[in-house]
Amino acid sequence: MKIALVGYGKMGKAIEEIAVQKGHQIVLKIHIDNTEEMTEQNLQEADVAIEFTGPESAVENLKKCFDAGVPVVCGSTGWLEKWEEIKNYCNEKQAALVYASNYSIGVNLFFELNNYLARLMNDYEMYDIQMEEIHHTQKKDAPSGTAITLAEQILGNIQRKQNWVNKGTDNKDEISIISDRVDPAPGTHKIKYTSAIDDIEIIHTAHNRMGFAGGAVKAAEFLQGKKGIFTMKDVLGL
Repeated sequence: MKIALVGYGKMGKAIEEIAVQKGHQIVLKIHIDNTEEMTEQNLQEADVAIEFTGPESAVENLKKCFDAGVPVVCGSTGWLEKWEEIKNYCNEKQAALVYASNYSIGVNLFFELNNYLARLMNDYEMYDIQMEEIHHTQKKDAPSGTAITLAEQILGNIQRKQNWVNKGTDNKDEISIISDRVDPAPGTHKIKYTSAIDDIEIIHTAHNRMGFAGGAVKAAEFLQGKKGIFTMKDVLGL
């Protein structure tokens, strides 16, 4: 498989390492100093693009890949206010996209655990809910896309909570997400149900970027020959 890496920072390099180990070829590397090389002709040299940049560039990058007819695995977060625009553009171009806020296989299993636990806790109003996420200082968005996904899952299952806030809160309708930025943390997410009697806590801690990178390569392999919009649930068959 020939891969275009759109975004060649620490994550892009981790993806390259795993992709090459698995026998894939990197045919294009786009970084901040060579964005002019992200042309339709260059993109079409690839079977799939893996896009890890930032909220300021992700939408335009996705459209360029769709225009070139290249399937995309996107891991950029912080741009989902334009999700409907991208979804419509992808369908209009009969393109293919895997989007996830987190490509780690462990995190996606953690999502399933979070959903299940939230369903169990819906009937037990004595428990309040607190969330914390820790990432490295170069992460631009807060809360993280992963934390938002976790919070939205809880909101979808627990009727007494109406929204999340990125701060501490005494409002019983809100879920508090505390965002800490500490180097060199690649990512920790904690969800705690707390009562006067006891606490129940689930935690996912990433030790390095390889889990995220490996999941992105797996998603790229999955996307071969497909059209439409997919998630990591589709990739992992969850």
